Amino acid sequence: MFKGVLFFEKLGETVMNMKPRLIIAILALLLLAPVVANPNGPPWQNGSDLVIDTGCTCHGDGAPSTEVVVSISGVPRSYSIGESYEFTISLQHASNEDGGFLLWDYNSGTLQPGEGSQTVPEESGALSQSEPGNNWVVTWIAPDSDIGSVSFQLVGNAVNGNGQFDGGDLWNILSFSISAPDSTYTDDSESLQLRTISVGDYDSLFVAEEDPAAIEAARQEEIADDFFTNGNLFYWTTLSIIIIGAVVQGEFYERRFGGGPPHLDMSLAVPQGVRRGILSIVTILMFAWSLDSSQAWGIILLTGMLMLWAIFGVYRTVVQARAPKQYTDLV
Repeated sequence: MFKGVLFFEKLGETVMNMKPRLIIAILALLLLAPVVANPNGPPWQNGSDLVIDTGCTCHGDGAPSTEVVVSISGVPRSYSIGESYEFTISLQHASNEDGGFLLWDYNSGTLQPGEGSQTVPEESGALSQSEPGNNWVVTWIAPDSDIGSVSFQLVGNAVNGNGQFDGGDLWNILSFSISAPDSTYTDDSESLQLRTISVGDYDSLFVAEEDPAAIEAARQEEIADDFFTNGNLFYWTTLSIIIIGAVVQGEFYERRFGGGPPHLDMSLAVPQGVRRGILSIVTILMFAWSLDSSQAWGIILLTGMLMLWAIFGVYRTVVQARAPKQYTDLV
């Protein structure tokens, strides 16, 4: 007991005599040790959970994302006893090109690593990447007896390459199985290479982030177009109102101070009224067409003004025909 006390006293004195820089260096090495022990490949466990089951929760805000497509090709519908199969594991994302994976068959068969992959140290029956990459080719040897359907779990993580565990890293989980021997259709070698199982949204692969400068330029162009369109609308509408007001004012001054409209003989008024009436009908139909077909505001305004002008012509013909004759002394 006394030897233990003396040991801790000696240890305390040694620590107290160390320089602060040396203590900091030792603490840094202790913190770095877990990282150095596992420089490549994801951890097998995250707390009490298996990463193969829960996913890469340290990345992508802790939730799976359909923006990354995790796929595996070369998977048969049913396995043959003791047969070897080559699987190709791929990650697809709109911007993240590389990443990592975990693959496990729950020790039903034998998984063998290929280039860029390795056996998981904590679970020799599982595989992971040995360094960030993509399109890993691994080998799976089917069980040496019929054990029924074989289940697989594949976790893929497409990283943004900044070396941080952040929302820019996106991952997804693919669960699939291979049926027992002779229980379903057997693929030939060509169809086996093409057969691919995947999870994720392929449409998201074609959606890339837009350049902020391009977004701002589009916004400014939209503002300019809106300003031009509204400016034209206000200008021509105001001009039309001024023209209508001028005509109404002219009629008022003619009746109030000019003695009324001049007389138009019926021999002239009838044919003129017919012509102007036909023109009015045509312009009314044009205006109705522009409204019914939802034409641009400029066309609606133009046909509306033509219609009003034609109707005003009919009105002037009627007013002049009804005006009293005025005899002018020519002497």
